[in-house]
Amino acid sequence: MEDKYYFECTTCGKKYSNDEVTYLCPKCEVENTPDQPPKGVLKTLYYYKKIKSKYKKQKFFDKIKEKDFRDLLPINSERSLSWLKVGKTPLYELKSTKFQFELKDQKVFTILLKDDSQNPTFSYKDRASDVVCAVAKEKGIKTIVAASTGNAGSSLAGICASQDQEAIIFLPKSAPKAKLTQICMYGAKIIPVNGTYDDAFDLSIEATKKFGWYNRNTAYNPFTIEGKKIVSFEIFQQMKRQLPDRIFVPVGDGCIISGVYKGFEDLLKLKLIEKMPTIIAVQSEKSDNIVRNLHSDKFVSKPSTTIADSIAVDIPRNYWMTKKFIDEYNGEGITVSDEEIIKASKILSENTGLFSEPAAATAFAGLIKYNELGRIEEKSKNVVLLTGSGLKDLNSVKEIIKIPEAIEPSIESLECLKLKLVTNDTI
Repeated sequence: MEDKYYFECTTCGKKYSNDEVTYLCPKCEVENTPDQPPKGVLKTLYYYKKIKSKYKKQKFFDKIKEKDFRDLLPINSERSLSWLKVGKTPLYELKSTKFQFELKDQKVFTILLKDDSQNPTFSYKDRASDVVCAVAKEKGIKTIVAASTGNAGSSLAGICASQDQEAIIFLPKSAPKAKLTQICMYGAKIIPVNGTYDDAFDLSIEATKKFGWYNRNTAYNPFTIEGKKIVSFEIFQQMKRQLPDRIFVPVGDGCIISGVYKGFEDLLKLKLIEKMPTIIAVQSEKSDNIVRNLHSDKFVSKPSTTIADSIAVDIPRNYWMTKKFIDEYNGEGITVSDEEIIKASKILSENTGLFSEPAAATAFAGLIKYNELGRIEEKSKNVVLLTGSGLKDLNSVKEIIKIPEAIEPSIESLECLKLKLVTNDTI
């Protein structure tokens, strides 16, 4: 691979060439303990001056417009990426008046919904899997392992299937059945673990060291963030080189929000933008291990029990990088209840036709709460990352929907039903 990037440890700042390390900073990794987020997570940096000298500002943006991000990705050729359509997801623009009743506010502002449920496996995680699998492909690696609560596993399984690679997925036995089914259908080897996501994560790391498998785990593999950052390039392009005022991001391990920050940071280093948008970490009150610790020098974990399984994490693996980004660029954090998450999913579905899983709806719940606090300005532009399809976890919304009983196939039965509809009676 050409010498176009290097690594920097987010803990100690030590720099490494791209052939010196694979996962964590060796110096900091030895300090890690099971009850704390890992130190030594690597940030991938590029030779930005070299990139700037290669393109004039307009010409470089033309490359972004063509979705050719090779110069800001750790791969030699975009042909190494999956042939499936990863990324390039729509950014739907709506006015807040669309949700006038639910938002309970007369201010008019713009809501931009970035719908990543339209990725091949219906999840934002495809962005990370695509880049990790491309790197593995260029290195001649065939077997890739990951720990997951479901989405990362189904994503890796699907992308590996498209790349003729083998996926091995560790996940807690409590993972939603729809996600387990998806992983199995892609032909991956599945290893349910009698424990939490964190237990599955730790076991996958042990397996990586013992068996030599290539590991896709969030943050542990620095290229997961490089895949996830592409969403920032897309938002910049889709908004015609303008920046949103704020971006609401659902947060579990901290890898997605770090990817969003990293994408805009790359644009800052290339002087294509002059400031960082306000990025807001949204977590469930029942899994707030990042937001709750943001203003503390010491990390304290508490068990996660949220209905949003994709962001239920006891030990956030990318905590330190996330905290560093939020501190440096004045980011914010907010928590919402599980009830607010499910309500947000229903509001979103009924008003837009977009059915998001709880983890994705968490970001929209964050926007609703932020607005209730009076913190969204008139005419501001607010992006919400919708990171996964609601079809991945139907069980979570079963309490808020009611399937009507069947009627007899007669016009009389239909007339009776119609009368109930008119009088607002329960069907």
